Amino acid sequence: MLRKIPVDQLTLGMHLQAFCGAWLDHPFWRTKFVLVDPNDLVLIRESNITEVWIDATKGKDIAPQNVSACTEILAAEDIPAEPPVVQNKATFADEVKKAGQIVNKGKEAVLSMFQEARMGKAIEAEAAAPLVEEISNSVMRNPGALISLARLKTADDYTYMHSVAVCALMIALARQLGLDEQETREAGMAGLLHDLGKAMIPMEVLNKPGKLTDEEFAVVKTHPEEGHKLLLQGKGINAITRDVCLHHHEKADGSGYPKGLNNDSMSLYAKMGAVCDVYDAITSNRPYKAGWDPAESIKRMAEWKGHFDPAVFQAFVKSLGIYPIGSLVRLESGKLAIVVEQGEKSLLSPKVKTFFSTRSQAYIKPETIDLARSAEKIAGREDAQKWGIKDIDRYWVG
Repeated sequence: MLRKIPVDQLTLGMHLQAFCGAWLDHPFWRTKFVLVDPNDLVLIRESNITEVWIDATKGKDIAPQNVSACTEILAAEDIPAEPPVVQNKATFADEVKKAGQIVNKGKEAVLSMFQEARMGKAIEAEAAAPLVEEISNSVMRNPGALISLARLKTADDYTYMHSVAVCALMIALARQLGLDEQETREAGMAGLLHDLGKAMIPMEVLNKPGKLTDEEFAVVKTHPEEGHKLLLQGKGINAITRDVCLHHHEKADGSGYPKGLNNDSMSLYAKMGAVCDVYDAITSNRPYKAGWDPAESIKRMAEWKGHFDPAVFQAFVKSLGIYPIGSLVRLESGKLAIVVEQGEKSLLSPKVKTFFSTRSQAYIKPETIDLARSAEKIAGREDAQKWGIKDIDRYWVG
């Protein structure tokens, strides 16, 4: 029996079935669990959530004197869904704050899933679905905000943030390819869980600050198959998610692993996963190397013949831009600028923020310029180290 109750009637031992509110309004990444920690009770009461659904057949019921004031229904599927929120387009500045909340909570969710996998607990797609939904909505409002923020990782949280980033990249790419909303959500779920097998890799190997030995690399290369095994044991995991998990390291020319598939034998989703996984990996700081500039990464990926499906890679570039957010560029005037938002009509005319003059070799007052409405043009990519510029991300992320 399910009941809808005010949060002030919650007590330890109750089974939470659902929160009445948005995913970001409550402090947990999953919704269905028994309340056993007093701190969790405090967190719920301090959140924006005012009511919850409990399942009295799986946990403690409310006090008899309060029963008449609570709603009772018989089946979980009868819980009314939260009304869908219309996803209006948003500027980067408007979306970046909410995207930051989603990224941080998403990282915690992936960390929890990895810990549960290490303990032998089955992964549940239903539990991860709200996170995929939030990421999808953010990408719909403004693709660049969450994708760019998720690229900013520390060595310690790389594995978990990488999963969030690839989820967002897969969703943006799916939309560019014209997939429908259901297919887009499935692509997002596949991106979120594609690296689950790394939960089975020893931490000292996964986070090694130096180059891996041949033996250690052989261990790391088992993660697609290890992840596939975990997903086969999971609940509600579809074939697309399992496919991307197993095959995101395959290459178009057949030189990838673990099965040596080629462009003809790889699924569309595996081809998508291969591109998104590599892009986020090479643009992120790792224990053993600094991440590459986003625009430089796009250029290098385009030069790797036989690595990616050409049509999928072309769509990927369109979804991000030739100069993705965070790219350092030199304008024809000699000013250095950081890309802060994509242009509406042209991949060659993003919005940029100028901050340095190569002619005077000095910092200048930052100014945001929409290249679609300016005589200024991009002359080419630039290397921050060449000009001694550090912490370049502060110019676009704020």
